[in-house]
Amino acid sequence: MTNTNEDPFCSHRWFTHFYVVSVLWNGFLLIWLFRAEFLGGSLPSWIQHMHHAPGRDSQSEDTGKYSIAGFYLQADSEHFSALLVLLLLWLHSCRRLAECLWTSVFSNGVIHIVQYCFGLGYYIAVGSTVLCQVPTDVRNGKELSVQICWYHIVGVTMYIWASLHQHRCLVILANLRKSKSGKVVSLSHSIPFGDWFETVSCPHYFAELLIYVSMAVTLGFHNVIWWCVVMCVLFNQALAAVLSHEFYQKNFSSYPKHRKAFIPFVF
Repeated sequence: MTNTNEDPFCSHRWFTHFYVVSVLWNGFLLIWLFRAEFLGGSLPSWIQHMHHAPGRDSQSEDTGKYSIAGFYLQADSEHFSALLVLLLLWLHSCRRLAECLWTSVFSNGVIHIVQYCFGLGYYIAVGSTVLCQVPTDVRNGKELSVQICWYHIVGVTMYIWASLHQHRCLVILANLRKSKSGKVVSLSHSIPFGDWFETVSCPHYFAELLIYVSMAVTLGFHNVIWWCVVMCVLFNQALAAVLSHEFYQKNFSSYPKHRKAFIPFVF
């Protein structure tokens, strides 16, 4: 950690800690949810208490009064959606951790300690948010029936597509600082080309947004809480993209003028 103007800062390399925490915490939640869904376990009491706030338990009871069979089908779909999204979130964290460790080449830049602490808290909260979307006590001991819906297929397909492009863009950025043999030769910035870099300055940020949108799709489009998470990701990634775009324009006179900052052809 360094000290600039008496404010605490830490290295960009500490971004790796976010994904270490996410892999461990969300992996733990994933195991917990899997046990509850398929092995006859129950969700922890603190999760059940959190369900009382948004009123999911009362909604479950009211829905069950009208159509028991239809309610079980809907509940099974919600259970599977949450399990699938938590799995996607954990896989995303695993990939990003691997990229931080073996692909990315971080500069000597720093982030404020408040931003660092917020990042740690975010990756704990986002997995807990997924788990809180699971209806509690709706199966009454009955075995879960996996209900694969069309939006699960669309969401997972979109997730894979965005993840592949994000990885390609991160490899392009890393190769700018490496020799052909893979050795790091520079920590300076250069103009990236290839893949989505041809249209935007920060396609890896745009891909991050698409990944979270794909999870909203996987949850069935209607989950308001997760769309709030998507909006947070949108504002955070858009701000970072604009700052990076302005940096490129300021420091490289030959920077392509047709490139947008964040969303291809739009923004």
